[in-house]
Amino acid sequence: MFSNYLIGLREGLEATLVVCIIIAYLVKTGRRDALRPIWTGIAIAVALALAFGCVLEFGSQELTFTAQEALGGSLSIIAVVLVTWMVFWMRRTARHLRSELHGKLDSALRMGTGALVATAFLAVGREGLETALFVWASVHAAGDGTPRPLIGVVLGLATAVLLGVLFYKGALRINLAKFFTWTGGMLVVVAAGVLAYGVHDLQEADLLPGLTNLAFDISNVIDPSSWYGTLLKGVFNFQPDPTVLQVTVWLLYLVPVLALFLSPVGFASGKGKGTEPDEQGSRPAEAPQS
Repeated sequence: MFSNYLIGLREGLEATLVVCIIIAYLVKTGRRDALRPIWTGIAIAVALALAFGCVLEFGSQELTFTAQEALGGSLSIIAVVLVTWMVFWMRRTARHLRSELHGKLDSALRMGTGALVATAFLAVGREGLETALFVWASVHAAGDGTPRPLIGVVLGLATAVLLGVLFYKGALRINLAKFFTWTGGMLVVVAAGVLAYGVHDLQEADLLPGLTNLAFDISNVIDPSSWYGTLLKGVFNFQPDPTVLQVTVWLLYLVPVLALFLSPVGFASGKGKGTEPDEQGSRPAEAPQS
């Protein structure tokens, strides 16, 4: 449940901040007439993300077991790739997000209503589709048959919306650089578990070898049905009897990616851009002036 809460919080706050920056800019520049197409684009993006999630969930139920495992494993790997790219991208560009969005809005305002709808749709839609895919992969990996993963996602999204509203109104100051660093690091750990489970799915679909070649089996020590087994499964996608290939893939992903992401220099931190003021982390979004 915690891992899904983290996904909802992280992805939801990204989308919420985008919406806050767009709305604050339009209100501040006296373009309230452009708010309606912006909300239209946001609504379309949310509807598309929900529809995508429904297709993933209900469409896979019509498949055979082998096909379900192949689909689940493939989409889990795709979700890990997207989330990994997302956390690195946000780590590097969070400080420039405001100016980037303002530039896109200026161009869209000159082009008309359709461009405004497209700008809002693209700004929010990417996070929505990524969230739907990664949440589906994470819930599929948890596989406990309870609504707790979805409850975690909803609570995370609700928290993100609340933080976004407070941020917009100037009642809350968020150091986005630190926020995205810590949550990004935790998401890398979650993604490693999803990746390992995706590999297991592909092994069960006979697309990868080694299903019976276990790295270890501590099922007699950690009962998967116990409260602590469920906690480990929900947070880290822990499996007491992983295959050698699962453990190998987990280590090959987690160690270098986490080290690179937490590195104070180089790709993860956007070397060469650190001298500019952190717009997003130093002050709230411009609230409308009355």
